[in-house]
Amino acid sequence: MLKGKNILLCVSGGIAAYKMADVASILYKLEADVHVCMTKNAEKFITAETFSVLTKNKVYSDVFDENPDDYVNVPHISLGTNADLILVAPASADIIGKLAGGIADDMVSTVVLPARCPILIAPSMNVYMYENRIVQDNLKKLKNFGFKIIEPATGHLACGYDGKGKLPSPEALVEEILLEVSSEKDLAGKKILVNAGPTCESIDPVRFITNHSSGKMGYALAKAAALRGGEVTLVSGPVSLDTPAGVRRIDVVTAQDMYEAMTENAPDNDIIIMAAAVADYTPVNTADQKIKKSDGDMQIELKRTNDILKTVGASKKKNQKIIGFSMETENLLENSRKKLDSKNCDMICANSLRTPGAGYQVDTNIITLITKEGNTELPLMSKLEAANKIFDHILEM
Repeated sequence: MLKGKNILLCVSGGIAAYKMADVASILYKLEADVHVCMTKNAEKFITAETFSVLTKNKVYSDVFDENPDDYVNVPHISLGTNADLILVAPASADIIGKLAGGIADDMVSTVVLPARCPILIAPSMNVYMYENRIVQDNLKKLKNFGFKIIEPATGHLACGYDGKGKLPSPEALVEEILLEVSSEKDLAGKKILVNAGPTCESIDPVRFITNHSSGKMGYALAKAAALRGGEVTLVSGPVSLDTPAGVRRIDVVTAQDMYEAMTENAPDNDIIIMAAAVADYTPVNTADQKIKKSDGDMQIELKRTNDILKTVGASKKKNQKIIGFSMETENLLENSRKKLDSKNCDMICANSLRTPGAGYQVDTNIITLITKEGNTELPLMSKLEAANKIFDHILEM
């Protein structure tokens, strides 16, 4: 995903510097050309040799560790100016202050100042240091200067305190990098609404009706849209998935919750994709107390839930594109095409639960894209790849 991209990691002094070894390793596996520069304090926590082995590039920590006869490739200038993206992590209070004040007195601050690429700052420090008004003011300055600030995580800190100040996981940091430089921003300026996952319809405080949806397809769509520059809102049923970087997430539980969130947000979006497995029926009555079992059988009276896709389709605006999903076990194309017409959709993404590699819980899918013009069959691929194919098709439309 990062082939041909030059990524510069700037590591300052902090216990979280050890996480950057994993970041460098992941980026290298994604085929990025990874370079690292460090402050002298950073070398107290992790060696330059570690990064050199992981990236296959020389690591710089001294402004004067340069070839005095090479005036073209001066590292403290060329490292920053040749980068497609810079990540400063962990960003200590010290380096944040230097960058905000335009001070260049170590390798990291000197490399960052001449750079013209996107620069991400990932603060990591004691919670009280992070909350200090001076640090917060410096972060605001950097944001105003065009730097992107990655919010620190909350939890138990190495100093023994609990609170906000943890460096996010290596995977989360890489996601932020991918968000900036991995894809062409052909969805920039577009607002995209996606729903994902199952809904849960309560029978009593203990039991509920749901389905096998994992939400993976919907989350892949949200991630793909964000990577391509879209402004993405994800309405999610209960799932065990992390929110993709750059995505606004609205959590819901029931079909009615999903209906309200989707109908409220739909008018403001250009592309609406319904990938959620919304319950078609919900109990007429929900017991306040746990229903005790008895020797006899039990019946639950159900009523229809609101049809979200039909409601949104009926009020579709001229320039909106509405995409539905169809999960079938028989007559896939026939049933999906009926859905295309009855719900006023621009496209239906049809997949069969009977096809190996497609359906719920798995990381792959086999989809047929159905429009009024015809059908396009996609082969077995990852759900993220399928999501990108869907957006390719939407843009062609």
